[in-house]
Amino acid sequence: MEPPQACHLCGERRDLSDPTSLAWGNDRDDEGRVRWLCPGCTRGHLRDIEARLPDRWW
Repeated sequence: MEPPQACHLCGERRDLSDPTSLAWGNDRDDEGRVRWLCPGCTRGHLRDIEARLPDRWW
């Protein structure tokens, strides 16, 4: 998996020298491509992310 360069929602750039870069999340679009989310967007969209988890997760 390729490391994120920018958040696909807000465009925030990832700074690999910043320890918060470890807090980035990711998801996959309908075609299976990885999309990266900055920590702020991950927190803001947590319900959307959880809603897409398969039933077996719960």
